[in-house]
Amino acid sequence: MTVMRKRFSSVCSSSSAEEDSASLYDSVPISASDPPSEQEHPYASLLCCHRVQDSLLSSNSSFTRYRGILNWIIILLVLTHAHLFLENFIQHGFLIDVKKVLEHLIEDNCNWPSVNLILAANMFAITALLLERSQEKGMLSPTNTHRLHLTNLGLLLLFPAAVIVHEPTISTGGAFFSLWFYTALGMKLYSYQETNRWYRQADAETDKNVSVAQKAPGQHLTLQDLYYFLLAPTLCYQRDFPCTPKVRINKLLHRLLEMVIVIQIMVGIVQQWIEPIFQRSENSFSSMDITMRVEHLVGLVAPTHFLWLLVFFLSHSYLNFCAELLRFGDRHFYGDWWNATTLITFWKHWNIPCQKWCHRHVYTRLVEKNVPPSRAELLVFLMSAALCECMIALPLHSCRLWIFLMMIFELMVAVFLGNYFQGNYGNGLVWLCLLLGPPLAVTTYFHDHYISFHRHHHQSSSSPLTSDHRLPGAVFLQAH
Repeated sequence: MTVMRKRFSSVCSSSSAEEDSASLYDSVPISASDPPSEQEHPYASLLCCHRVQDSLLSSNSSFTRYRGILNWIIILLVLTHAHLFLENFIQHGFLIDVKKVLEHLIEDNCNWPSVNLILAANMFAITALLLERSQEKGMLSPTNTHRLHLTNLGLLLLFPAAVIVHEPTISTGGAFFSLWFYTALGMKLYSYQETNRWYRQADAETDKNVSVAQKAPGQHLTLQDLYYFLLAPTLCYQRDFPCTPKVRINKLLHRLLEMVIVIQIMVGIVQQWIEPIFQRSENSFSSMDITMRVEHLVGLVAPTHFLWLLVFFLSHSYLNFCAELLRFGDRHFYGDWWNATTLITFWKHWNIPCQKWCHRHVYTRLVEKNVPPSRAELLVFLMSAALCECMIALPLHSCRLWIFLMMIFELMVAVFLGNYFQGNYGNGLVWLCLLLGPPLAVTTYFHDHYISFHRHHHQSSSSPLTSDHRLPGAVFLQAH
């Protein structure tokens, strides 16, 4: 009896080891030509049905096939938000009107200050080109050229800010577009002058007959080369960009259709979902009590997050559209940030062109000046946070530091909680910060701007000195 029990236990252990090593019955057929090393008990498969293994959903399990759960989550989200859309439609009716968007773009008296502001940016680009040509010909010293470049860049940053602040006829949409355009232009022109300086230094250290670039010295300083770089979907300059063989018209039209559809969906979310929440408010976020503030923020989490994801997809379509049109080869605009397990990984993968520019022209330069790498990374992050704050606060004429403080809070979360949340838990923390982070802070800016815009039009329409004698309903429609 003892011998038979030992024999059964040895059979169970051997079969368990075989099952752990590989699923023989799934992948390797049993062949009669392979003689068993030991006589197997005829009921071994029935007697031994257990082995050491973890549950599939445990952290020790190597199971990764969660596609069914993902499909269930997608269906549940669609059904849940379909209920919200239906409830919103029953309560507010159909609010989507593309014409209202034009009210935030059309400017008074057909002056189009934002268009004139963008056209005026050409003088800063041409000035940078003339300075590079002057230095190439020996008319200016490197020191004077560098100082003039910095002066040109300083004026480039101050000029749109002054126009946005002091020009009353510029629209909100025009102010946003102009400021983003000038910010990208300033980063491009800084990379343009610094990269050309690196090329000259490299040429000076090598033999005169051997050029580091494929083009001869001075041949790249042309309007065509400059404006190709300014239109290309990159912030970092180099003399020769990788190019694709031809423009694929089907891909071009596909990206264009994506942009049109995504913009329509964004307009629908703003007008049908976010604007009714704004209409229920009578005070700004800064003057609300804590209960009302939390209630509004909770209601804005879902639409704000969807809008943020659509902005990302719109940038994806736009950058690929420009790259396809210009045959620009490097289309690594973002990494798999959705799989990031830490906020630092997310920041590195979220916006590759901007991250590449910061690393090339800010972080590396600071490290070369003996700044510790950790402090250099902190300075780059603070610069990015301040820039994000200015990009939203300046066109809306209100600076409350909500975006800057929210990014600082995320940095503290990344530093103090990064070691405790790793793997799937770290990815969950990243998504939680995306839901409750800077995108929600941006929405609070627009909430207060909406409230002040409505109050201004309401007061101007109710004032006896105003020249607008339209019905209150018409004024309400214009305000919204």
